[in-house]
Amino acid sequence: MITEFYKYQGTGNDFIIIDNRTNQIDKNDTKRIRELCDRRFGIGADGFILLENDEFSDFKMVYFNADGRLSTMCGNGGRCITAFAKHLGIIESKTSFSAVDGIHEAQIDGAVVSLKMQDVDRVEVFDSHLFLDTGSPHHVEIINDHLEKLDVKTEGFKIRYGEPYGEEGSNVNFVEQRSKDTFAVRTYERGVEDETLSCGTGVTAVALAMHNAKRTMENEVVLETRGGKLRVRFKPTQKGYEDIWLVGPAVQVFKGSFQW
Repeated sequence: MITEFYKYQGTGNDFIIIDNRTNQIDKNDTKRIRELCDRRFGIGADGFILLENDEFSDFKMVYFNADGRLSTMCGNGGRCITAFAKHLGIIESKTSFSAVDGIHEAQIDGAVVSLKMQDVDRVEVFDSHLFLDTGSPHHVEIINDHLEKLDVKTEGFKIRYGEPYGEEGSNVNFVEQRSKDTFAVRTYERGVEDETLSCGTGVTAVALAMHNAKRTMENEVVLETRGGKLRVRFKPTQKGYEDIWLVGPAVQVFKGSFQW
């Protein structure tokens, strides 16, 4: 079966996206999905996304990590599939779509896509790090003065499989403050098992964690990733954070076809 795909990227976080409204893709074929995401023997991507019909919203996002496994929410993937839905003519400038963690709103203006994330009720604070779930679990650790030299793959791997995360593991974010409202971020992503150029749920977690830790008093934070800049704006509440928006570019890179 010949299948058409599109390649999208959001600040260097890249995805294979397929219009699966006719359900032609076998979602149980994790081996094939893993092969397609391989950067040497396949198309190459951090994740694999299917756009499907949904009864309660404009469309449904089904997200797989590069290892071929169904995964939790991907923020940059959510922004990219919004741009793809506009390309298909499913939406215009605003949408609501279904993902594994519920319904998300999104807005698109040119190449910039704003994605509303789920509310966060709890930020756990430890001596060495913070932990929170922004649709995916995130370990957030502050690094002073040597973020660029850090071996993110090695150090992230240790934490990802360490206590208390166990087999399921956690994404791991290393953060260095640049100014009162700007933070540099490098992220080790589970499922990719390596550093990615950007992580949407990761920078969202970092923004909220830095506000919780009183590293910033701003309600809109700039996150500098290796793939570019993202912005996160939010409203603090007595319980945690709400009205959380992840904002940045989402760009179609190319399209093609492959043999499923």
